[in-house]
Amino acid sequence: MTTPTFYIDMKITEEGNAQKGSNPREVMVVLGPAYGKELNKTIVKVDHASVLREILSGIEEQGAVPRVIRSLRTADLAFMAHGAAQLSGSGISIGLQSRGTVVIHQRDLDPLSNLELFPQSPVITLEMYRQIGQNAAKYALGESPNPVLVVNDAMTRPKYQAIAALLYLKECQSLVPNQKPIELKVEFSITE
Repeated sequence: MTTPTFYIDMKITEEGNAQKGSNPREVMVVLGPAYGKELNKTIVKVDHASVLREILSGIEEQGAVPRVIRSLRTADLAFMAHGAAQLSGSGISIGLQSRGTVVIHQRDLDPLSNLELFPQSPVITLEMYRQIGQNAAKYALGESPNPVLVVNDAMTRPKYQAIAALLYLKECQSLVPNQKPIELKVEFSITE
């Protein structure tokens, strides 16, 4: 018996400058400048389409409304997510760098504070990305979820530090100084 193989394709369309949301059920997902453009896979070669689809699905499963934007002024995860939380109707955002690092942020926190941080992108699974979306939705809906369990691998840093630096530099090459975040329309299709 063979396992069917399928691919998730992602089409991202830019729709102009992102505006402040008013929907209290909204969770803002902010992508790094190169996410799904110049870079298409995480540090461990997981397709960006699969990662984003899991996060958005997790948000929707909990009854919240995802909204996706792209940061162009910064590639720093904390500042991307903090800025997105300011625009989010609920005040909750998820920051997602191209290498796969993720954070859940809240509007009234300082940029370097957060609700949940997932700094070791090589150990984040698709299931965890979905759980991150679910937790962000729960925060947006006023719940206090248990944090997503994080795997800690002491060898992750030395093994991936150089490639992480190179991916961050590549991300920074897509920066546009003084550019406001861009509203994105994301469409997925599945091919076999």
